[in-house]
Amino acid sequence: MPPRGESRGRGVGGSARGAPARGSAIPARGGRGGGTTRVAHQAIPSSHITTVGVARPGYGTGGRPLPIFVNSFATTIPEGIIHHYDVIAPSEKVLPARLNMELMKALQHDVAPQIFTPRGVYDGRKNLFAARELPFENTTEARFDVSLSGGGADAGGRGPKVYKIRLTKVAEINPEVLKRFIAGDQSHDNAVLTAITALNVVIRMEPTMKYPFNVRSFFTDRETKDIGSGLQLWRGYFQSVRPASGRMLINIDISTGTMYKAGPLLHLCLEFLNQRDPNALSTKRGLPDRERLRLQRFISGIRILTTHAGADGTIKQSPRVVKKLSSAGARALSFTMREGGSMSVAEYFRQTQNRALKYPDNICVEVGSGALIPLELCTVPPGQIMRKQVPPEKTKDVLDFATKRPKDRLSSIVDGLSVLSYGQSEYVRQFGMYVDSSGPLKVQARVLKPPTLRYGVGSKQPTIVPSNGSWNMVDKRFFRPAEVTGWCVVVYEGQQRFDERAANDMIAGLTASFRDVGIRFPANYTPLVKWENGQGKIDDQLRAVGGEVVRRHGKPPNLIVVILPEGGSDIYTAVKHFGDITIGVATQCMKSSKCFRAKPQYYANVSLKVNVKLGGINTVPDPASVSVLTDPSNPTIVMGADVIHPAPGSDGRPSFTALVANVDSDTAKYIACSRVQTSRQEMIEDLEGMSAHALGKYMGYRQAVEKKAAHVAAPKRIIFYRDGVSEGQFKQVLEQGACAVHKIDAKVTIIVVGKRHHVRFFPQSERDGDRSGNCPAGTVVDCDVAHPTEFDFYLQSHGGLLGTSRPAHYSILYDENNFSADALQNLSFALFHVYARSTRSVSIPAPVYYADIVCSRAKNHYDPKGALDFSDSATQLDGSQAEHTLEAFRVNFKGLNDKQANLMYFS
Repeated sequence: MPPRGESRGRGVGGSARGAPARGSAIPARGGRGGGTTRVAHQAIPSSHITTVGVARPGYGTGGRPLPIFVNSFATTIPEGIIHHYDVIAPSEKVLPARLNMELMKALQHDVAPQIFTPRGVYDGRKNLFAARELPFENTTEARFDVSLSGGGADAGGRGPKVYKIRLTKVAEINPEVLKRFIAGDQSHDNAVLTAITALNVVIRMEPTMKYPFNVRSFFTDRETKDIGSGLQLWRGYFQSVRPASGRMLINIDISTGTMYKAGPLLHLCLEFLNQRDPNALSTKRGLPDRERLRLQRFISGIRILTTHAGADGTIKQSPRVVKKLSSAGARALSFTMREGGSMSVAEYFRQTQNRALKYPDNICVEVGSGALIPLELCTVPPGQIMRKQVPPEKTKDVLDFATKRPKDRLSSIVDGLSVLSYGQSEYVRQFGMYVDSSGPLKVQARVLKPPTLRYGVGSKQPTIVPSNGSWNMVDKRFFRPAEVTGWCVVVYEGQQRFDERAANDMIAGLTASFRDVGIRFPANYTPLVKWENGQGKIDDQLRAVGGEVVRRHGKPPNLIVVILPEGGSDIYTAVKHFGDITIGVATQCMKSSKCFRAKPQYYANVSLKVNVKLGGINTVPDPASVSVLTDPSNPTIVMGADVIHPAPGSDGRPSFTALVANVDSDTAKYIACSRVQTSRQEMIEDLEGMSAHALGKYMGYRQAVEKKAAHVAAPKRIIFYRDGVSEGQFKQVLEQGACAVHKIDAKVTIIVVGKRHHVRFFPQSERDGDRSGNCPAGTVVDCDVAHPTEFDFYLQSHGGLLGTSRPAHYSILYDENNFSADALQNLSFALFHVYARSTRSVSIPAPVYYADIVCSRAKNHYDPKGALDFSDSATQLDGSQAEHTLEAFRVNFKGLNDKQANLMYFS
């Protein structure tokens, strides 16, 4: 029986392809961990097994070898049967995992230790696993009454709450399935999933009992950072048991937890609002309602401790959960007494608790039971994770704390083994697991050769081979330069900060860059420059400037350059709505601080964006170096899709989807479309319509621009990259839907690109790394840490800058094109180099990167003067309100202007 609470992947594909004969057995490994770099396990899955996606056809061989470390540690598989129990608290709603863990600890240590010897491991939700069958009277089920000691009686004299827990045996797990699975002899089924879940619960049990935890990470106060606003950062450790080729591994990484600062709740609230006066939390003394609600969103759900006198005269501490904040102070708030009459909150605490408030005008917290408690009587216990979005102004602090150079990160991970203490864990020992702590896994990676890139006529270097993921535009002209037929500049920065001279310097820098890269523009053309007020109506201002350009030059501009002040995001959104949606003209925004006395390199980067927005092509991969993508007998369309969801707690906000695809034979020129859909739904609702639109654009461009005959304009291959999630309907929608619309017979390959994982690569010696200490761009691994049976690989495609680079994980769900491992790895690597906005290879294929950008810019499709709220703050709505709000987002979503539909407006 599969464990409840664990996600189960959906996939396409099903049966394994005819696999070659199995490779040799796993080579013997001398000693533990560390040793010499292991020879890759080259076994191919047995032909009888079924897989979620495509069964591995073989391993890649291209590229130069590179010995690396991976942040994984080998572990043994238990020998004995694992007993699986379902945990149910029938009378309770869903309880927090932290409380569930405390109840299970009390059950095993205090209530029934004779039954739980040795103790079982619990995931905090529905699953408990035991190394031996629990001796229940009726063998399969037992019920227990559990209360948490230490709380004593509550303020009303009632005893501690009793929780009723029922355990039911649901399955026996034979770990032998894992041994067969990692050897390629077992299908990926529920038995395998449940066994992996059990091992994960085993290794997480000890730290989860000791430290604050969050799903798969736990956090300690060994390394902390105060970032203000009532928040602290704690260093944490992520751990996950993963099957790999020939063995089980534990993937360990460092993580970051954002914690509420422990201590008096009053101090926490003052710090969040950046106030020092203890009376600042009084509405009577001027606390704005807006700030009170902002504070309420910040602390709702936080656990606090309140002190009160017990019936025996002793001082007790009771845990409470903050629900909301009162709108008035303790002295002004009154309630009806049980015995009749009313009393203010401040008077109640003075009379019944003998506690006169220091700040009686301050607001109170309302806890889950409905009681009102003054802020000054509440304490925040340590180690509470803030499970809300980090305030935007604190994002840099979090990144600084989380960012570690590769050498330092690996050192922290190895040091973390002492915190994880697998060897000392009673749970790990009793299940018979041994974790190799002698050192991180050593793997033989390969570094792929980058594609050759072609530039345009007049370039001193017509072709270039990137070096560690980067190159430059010196002495190069765009492959196909665009033309600026007319342009103007609108400045939203104050004229005292960005004056006429600054504007002229910017114009000179930009035109010099246009000239260098080949962008054509009219000679002796002086662009109109206008200073405008960002508080005004942006679209009216831009339309007026465009009209003045027509009066001066006889035709409208095809480029509007906009200079933004600091914090000009609202102006940016309005500008993009006007250009992309309303009127259909290219807009290029620049921050005044960036372009003030900017160097030529800055304007060269701006030119990269301008050229593709106007229909040009910056560079293309040389056909000889990426024949899989540019084979004229097999024209190929590459699609990238993504979905972006609203912030946690934001009810009624939609999700946005995007699909991006190339339209040219060189996979360098892309178009995009986006939609609004049901909130937090991963499946793309209109995938058929969006992909049909992309196919139509591809064939139209090939006929109109590349002059291909209609019968050869259609693609023969579709390579579809989806960001992060596998969907069961991909193949059917693409083949039976979008292709059928255009009468296309194309072979489909579907690849899921995963970024949310914790596998990291580290060079074994400094000489093998790049300047940042990371593995070089093009480092690929498809053995040792890859899936035992599925066709997948990890590829680190970009050169490092700050911190430790993250490789992307590629899982092939469906492959009618029967690509070899080398072919898919090389074509994916090539697509990292055609991202138009930079002269560096990027971390994921360009069409997926573009789809991510298009999703994040979905709010540009709404009238900036409209009433829809896009703020990051969470909104709590009931079901009908949320549905009504969602429908308003659907109705008001405006499509792209036809003039922009064939252009890379999103660059």
